[in-house]
Amino acid sequence: MRAAVYETYGDASVIAVREVDDPPVGPDVVLVRARATSVNPVDWKVREGYLQGAFPHHLPIVPGWDVAGVVEAVGPAVRSGLRPGDEVWGYVRRDDVALGTAAQLVAAPERTVARKPEGLTFEEAAAVPLAGLTAWQLVVEALEVGAGDRVLVHAAAGGVGQFAVQVAVARGATVIGTARPDNHAHLRELGVAEVVDHTQGPISAQLSAPVDAVVDLIGGDALADAPQQVRDTSRVASVVDADAVLGMGGHYVFVRPEAAHLDELRALVDAGRLRVDLAATYGLDELADAHRASESGRTRGKIAVTIPQED
Repeated sequence: MRAAVYETYGDASVIAVREVDDPPVGPDVVLVRARATSVNPVDWKVREGYLQGAFPHHLPIVPGWDVAGVVEAVGPAVRSGLRPGDEVWGYVRRDDVALGTAAQLVAAPERTVARKPEGLTFEEAAAVPLAGLTAWQLVVEALEVGAGDRVLVHAAAGGVGQFAVQVAVARGATVIGTARPDNHAHLRELGVAEVVDHTQGPISAQLSAPVDAVVDLIGGDALADAPQQVRDTSRVASVVDADAVLGMGGHYVFVRPEAAHLDELRALVDAGRLRVDLAATYGLDELADAHRASESGRTRGKIAVTIPQED
């Protein structure tokens, strides 16, 4: 099969697309013929070598965590009901970093994949799992957001932020988002009631009153200001700084694969409550450019990558 691979850490130029061995199909594995993947900030951070202390790494590495495609085969112990020909999506995280999803075939542990929403293209579907699961686990699990809550979402126009906004709105919350001025109109289209320019000083000083819950995707000054932003710091959740948020009695969220949560996200898509904003779509041979776009930090929404099936 063809896959994107890098054999050393470094900038995006280390990525090459070449022939590699097909992955093995273990007893509890769903083999997916990938049609698309996506790029998340964690991808280039792994490629640069920044996260070697967080996971065991085994070079050469096939990058990527998200997949959307068609089931090719299932292992004999798979109990999810998935069969060859089913369209699936997933966040394919293992216990180490080696075999990712920027490849024509992806061996996905059963727990990491679920049926894909019929209304999404493969590229749109591949843009959801990692970011969408992060949003769900922040908003629903950690913060237990419900009807009547006022929720502040930092970096609301980013990949995770847009999903967090939509999940919170779907649960009946009133959402305040922080973003650059050029993203304010887009966030209002997603249902954000009020948008705050995060470049204009402390967020707490711009709020009419403290909120009920805070979704932190920035860390730094925004998280340090959180005790002034929220009524109760036990309802602050961050994906950035575990020590800081736990120190104030809040929640640190490290996204995990969860097929049941993918099903919840699919239900929101099917109900028209969750839409996918693609910043750009690249081909597999252009993966290095997709990484560079992600590294720029200027994209709104997600970056998708189409995976061709011809050799």
